[in-house]
Amino acid sequence: MSDWWRPVAGPGVWNATAMELTEITEKNQKWAALRYITDAWEEALFDGIEPEMLANASLFAALSDLVSTYGEEAVAKMAERLSSRIQHGEFTLNRTTQ
Repeated sequence: MSDWWRPVAGPGVWNATAMELTEITEKNQKWAALRYITDAWEEALFDGIEPEMLANASLFAALSDLVSTYGEEAVAKMAERLSSRIQHGEFTLNRTTQ
């Protein structure tokens, strides 16, 4: 599983270089963004929205925003890699090993 979303903190932050601080800030922003999305997801489930509807709406919203920002060609190339990333467990939060 990818760790892009894990928050970064600790005593080492005070001795970080500018580049490291940028990376820390980006990781913390990714963590905050994921937290906002999961909070909204939980609220929608509580209100009776089906998980499949949330997933489809979320994918549409995310892809639409990415296309607006980066263009169709770039997003299409990114989407081509999703199958492999899914198969390698990058989006599996609770993996069971046997």
